[in-house]
Amino acid sequence: MSPAPGRRVERRFRLYELPLLLGLVLLWMMLWGEISWMSFGSGILIALLATRLYYLPPVELAGRFNVWWAIRYLWYFFTHLALASLQVAWQALGPGPRPVPAVIEVRLRTRSDFILTMTSLTLSLIPGSLVAEVDRFGSTLYLHVLHAPTHEAIERVRWDAHHVEELLIRTIGSREEVAKLP
Repeated sequence: MSPAPGRRVERRFRLYELPLLLGLVLLWMMLWGEISWMSFGSGILIALLATRLYYLPPVELAGRFNVWWAIRYLWYFFTHLALASLQVAWQALGPGPRPVPAVIEVRLRTRSDFILTMTSLTLSLIPGSLVAEVDRFGSTLYLHVLHAPTHEAIERVRWDAHHVEELLIRTIGSREEVAKLP
């Protein structure tokens, strides 16, 4: 008795998993700190076991990349990284009132898990803000912000989050998502 046709596809080796498997084997060998046939073989077993036990659906990519918007995204990220570092240092060490923290809900336009994740990572890496929670199905981020004393400051944080999302959509988003942008 042979397995159902759907099960046969699931058991076959999937070529698109090869980079993930090789990456896990490399990570395993680095954790052991040696290059040997034993660590390579056990790394393959661990990688296969991990990918079978903790299956993740493949990430859907739009298949497009815009270099100009990638440069603009990186420029935005690095300038805000530097400016926010100085602002956080000044708030921590400088004179004046204590920062007024806030948790801000930001609804994003995208439905792409990849762009949602990249937006979250970008906002978390910039000092002064941290993604506290992500509602994947509602495309909503909850940002903990170090200093947002006024309604205008809260709206500025929302605008920054939407701007990061827009830069990422223009860089790697689908044509449909780019067409929906204002």
